[in-house]
Amino acid sequence: MSSFSHLVRFESEEDGAVYFADLGPDADGPPSPGAKLSGAKTIEALAQKSEEDIVTVRRLLPPLPRDGLPIYCVGLNYRSHAKEATLDIPACPPLWTKPAAALAIPGEEIPVNDFCAKSLLDYEGELVFVTSKDAKNVSASEAKNYILGYTIGNDLSCRMYQLPRYSAGQFFFAKAFDKFAPIGPTLISPSIFGDGSAFDVVTRVNGDVRQTAEFSKDLIFSPEKILSHMSQGTLGCG
Repeated sequence: MSSFSHLVRFESEEDGAVYFADLGPDADGPPSPGAKLSGAKTIEALAQKSEEDIVTVRRLLPPLPRDGLPIYCVGLNYRSHAKEATLDIPACPPLWTKPAAALAIPGEEIPVNDFCAKSLLDYEGELVFVTSKDAKNVSASEAKNYILGYTIGNDLSCRMYQLPRYSAGQFFFAKAFDKFAPIGPTLISPSIFGDGSAFDVVTRVNGDVRQTAEFSKDLIFSPEKILSHMSQGTLGCG
């Protein structure tokens, strides 16, 4: 069980080091740069309430246990998206990965090369879960014990590279460009997230709503089923 309610990871003004902080159960959005938080340099130290310091937020970071992690992605997991794309609902979650270089800091400017800028650049708001330990052959009923928490992300794509005539319909290259996976900034504990019925995702472009989805109603595969399916091969913590 996670020892936090709303976790953030950030770089401090005082020493430039990375800290974790729990915003508490009544958190109303992430902290702004300049906010002072009681932080620890590891999630374990934060849970034990040891080695905590009052530090100033320089910038928020993705709420992951460590850097250099690949990002596992699931395609076509919203019923509304499957209907919009006139695609059949698959029997198993379609999976691919994004490299560590695709991870972006929340609010960070994302570089877009000339080809992508002219070739169907797209976006999708996503539910993201972070695992707390390595997983292998985990059942769906056991999967909750491996989920550290939940956050949001944006799955950016250069759709032209997904078209069969360009790349045979593959997903990886179309979605693997630098900074094409902004994640965070707040990780919500499983005890607060529950079945997701109190949460939804809203994606806006220049203030216009382009996507809405209710997690408890719109997801085709639950996080537990996804984790179980992925863990047929070793799934690293993160």
